[in-house]
Amino acid sequence: MRSPDPAQLADQLRGVLEPVVVGAGLEIDAVEVRTAGRRHAVKLVVDLPEGSTATGIDLDDIARLSRTAAAELDPHEHLIEGSYTLEVTSPGVDRPLTRPRHWRRNFLRLARITLAGGDSIDARIGRADDERVQVAVPGRKEPELREIAYSDVAHAQVQVEFKPAPKAETALLGADGAGADGVISESSTSSETSADEENR
Repeated sequence: MRSPDPAQLADQLRGVLEPVVVGAGLEIDAVEVRTAGRRHAVKLVVDLPEGSTATGIDLDDIARLSRTAAAELDPHEHLIEGSYTLEVTSPGVDRPLTRPRHWRRNFLRLARITLAGGDSIDARIGRADDERVQVAVPGRKEPELREIAYSDVAHAQVQVEFKPAPKAETALLGADGAGADGVISESSTSSETSADEENR
């Protein structure tokens, strides 16, 4: 049997793996499939559910899920032509911010945001809803509070910082991500863990 193309195979494997991931108290962030001849590399990226009070996913969690996910795939090997490797991992800091929950999870982290027009800004992430995000943009004297629609973002990624966030920026965003008056106005940070399973 010939395997479907990588995108179709990823969708099929997501359906197989989702119950196992949910059972582990996690959620699927992405399933990626890469092929080289008859060999396939399956990458399962998992994250904490939105609203989780856990501080992160540790290596033991990843190792346990890697074993159970591999066992779950065994009866479905007919979906994959040839041999495959399974990698289970949590998102690293290099993950692009592509979904509202990615922005919410990185509240008060610094991000480099490339806008659809090509301009890039470094800004601190504030409150985010399903259509837009509020950010604090550094200024010459004081940071500026801005609102950016996700539709205007071409690419965004969290930046690694070696110093504490400026108090003026965190104060502007506030504990709940709102400005001083709680109104958004135009004027006015993760480690990666992974485990691999080899299947033939």
